[in-house]
Amino acid sequence: MLLLVGLGNPGPEYARHRHNVGYMALDEIARRHDFPAPRRRFQGLLAEGRLAGRKVLALKPTTFMNDSGRAVAEAARFYDVVPADIVVVHDEIDLMPGKLRVKAGGGGAGHNGLRSIDAHIGPEFRRIRIGIGRPRHKEDVRRYVLHDFAKADHDWLGPLLAAIAEAAPLLAKDDDPGFATKVALLLRPPGEKPRPRPAAPPAEPDAEA
Repeated sequence: MLLLVGLGNPGPEYARHRHNVGYMALDEIARRHDFPAPRRRFQGLLAEGRLAGRKVLALKPTTFMNDSGRAVAEAARFYDVVPADIVVVHDEIDLMPGKLRVKAGGGGAGHNGLRSIDAHIGPEFRRIRIGIGRPRHKEDVRRYVLHDFAKADHDWLGPLLAAIAEAAPLLAKDDDPGFATKVALLLRPPGEKPRPRPAAPPAEPDAEA
């Protein structure tokens, strides 16, 4: 069983915020793969579906971002899901807008949702980091993430969410590098040749698109 978590804040006023891109990605996965409507469980919205023949729980915590770990921990305990089978989709200000990385384990990097999950289940869960970029001034970070995506962002946001949804079955196969590669292939402009892979990648790299 795979527990797939999208991070965000509940309520229509937050729906298009940069901080809610995890919610957006989870909604697109559920829509693409015909998950049923979610139910209110574990302090969140939970839908059960299948990817690549594997049962998948799609969870959107509704505790607000800072307490996301409570919902994740409750669902994980109930279904006896270990951290290696938990994939958390979230926004990342330290990545350029539209970039994606997949990583297992690590720190919270200043992200309150990740920090909360880490506090409840430990750091060894898997993460899909969706780049939203940084504001020019550090003091504007909160206002930046709690604001709607700019019109220019929609040029990459829609295609990226669609690519994530199409590639999602690879997450259920525990093939995180394959997932990142497929997302990159789906987003490649027509006619662009793939970049050659390095002969010997560095130890434990992030998978990146």
